[in-house]
Amino acid sequence: MWWRDAVVYQIYPRSFADSSGDGVGDLDGLRARLEYLQWLGVDAVWLSPIYRSPMADFGYDVSDYCDVDPLFGDLATFDALLEEARARGLRVLLDWVPNHTSDQHPWFVESRASRDSPKRSWYRWRDGSPDAPPNNWPAAFGGGGAWTWDEGTEQWYLHTFLPQQPDLNWDEPAVVAAMHDVLRFWLDRGVDGFRADVVHLIGKDPSLADVTDLDIVGTHDYAGTHVLLRGIRQVLDSYPGERMMVGEINLRETALIAPYVGDDELNLAFDFESLFVPWEARAWRERIAHVEAIMGDRWPTWVFSNHDQPRIRTRLGGSEERARAASLMVLTLRGTPFLYAGEELGLEDAVVPPERMVDPGGRDGCRAPIPWTRDDDHGWLAEPWLPWPPEPSQRSVEAQRAEPSSFLHLARGLLEARRASAALRTGTLRLLNGAPDEVLAYERAAGEDRRRVWVNFGPDAAALPSEWVADLRTDDGDAGAPLDVDTAAILRPR
Repeated sequence: MWWRDAVVYQIYPRSFADSSGDGVGDLDGLRARLEYLQWLGVDAVWLSPIYRSPMADFGYDVSDYCDVDPLFGDLATFDALLEEARARGLRVLLDWVPNHTSDQHPWFVESRASRDSPKRSWYRWRDGSPDAPPNNWPAAFGGGGAWTWDEGTEQWYLHTFLPQQPDLNWDEPAVVAAMHDVLRFWLDRGVDGFRADVVHLIGKDPSLADVTDLDIVGTHDYAGTHVLLRGIRQVLDSYPGERMMVGEINLRETALIAPYVGDDELNLAFDFESLFVPWEARAWRERIAHVEAIMGDRWPTWVFSNHDQPRIRTRLGGSEERARAASLMVLTLRGTPFLYAGEELGLEDAVVPPERMVDPGGRDGCRAPIPWTRDDDHGWLAEPWLPWPPEPSQRSVEAQRAEPSSFLHLARGLLEARRASAALRTGTLRLLNGAPDEVLAYERAAGEDRRRVWVNFGPDAAALPSEWVADLRTDDGDAGAPLDVDTAAILRPR
């Protein structure tokens, strides 16, 4: 199961690298940077949506699942990217958006045409009056209710997100078949798997009853979804090469997320509860123990940031030391780490003035472009679609590759250590006692390979336990001096 060993690098294509000079990242720009990803040492890349889209939600409103939006290239461009990625030992995952389409998708255009349309049942339509939606469900992004009245056919349609993103009706067998065919289209091209956007929402209680908790995106957990996931897993398992799917299960409770992972459902599921843990050793010790207890034999994931959430440094008050420690954690805990592009550079969110804000969900800051060079254009051919993150010259790939003590070299070193250690890739995890109160310590083990991780959450240096120091050796075999560690260190006792 390659995905247990892997570190997956998330790329937001619009913000990664531009080859066309329009200020928007594209597939050829990404292809030109594959050497960097190989040098960095990640194992797989996940691309946020590249499908044809009107871009009301920047690609998460899909108008054609089986084509590439011209903004990013075309199918031939994607095939070339896939071929070169494979030659460099990189696997490729695509973002799949199964809960909703664009309102400009031909399926919805036909569904909306009349109540008698053959595709009317492909979406969730309900009777009512223009002033009384079918239930009290709110839409995401604070945009009001999750229902829009269609004047032409005098019914409501459901959209968990924007009105331009109508929800598909997965109770309709034809929808299931069509979406399975979408998966097959990309699997036939050779992709290694998918990240499934809010996949827990594809099944919905047919009663569509009112909810008491008005955060429907975060609380919807319908048992019928598991049947649908088993059908999706059968499609993946029918292909060679251990194709996989990681699901966005936006429930924020590990106990609710775990049942979606298994031998016949999702291979992995994102657990976003870690995004809200206070920066305290005790809180993280409790968090890790909770994940270990709930997940058991299931394989966890670790996500500290993504295209929807603030970057690590921003969330941790701008502290580089804390961000370095967090990077150590995400790459050494038991589970599959997902590393958002730019986190290896220690980037912060951009400060986006009101006139340049474009995202309906207010997520522009974490989507700022990647600075590649020290130059004023930072390796882009035109002014990018969003402002730069802070300190783009100093934080650029060029500057940090040239500086051995940089955040980038820390990340690369951690990836190298992980790749060289069975314990760090797939070993067990045991929380260690005896560390100072502000220190989190744990051991990863696989056979004879043992690695100890020590993370200092405090403002001052912390002394290592004497038994650890006694076990450390320098390259020439002499006992190493006690380490004065402000951020973190990987230790291997002998």
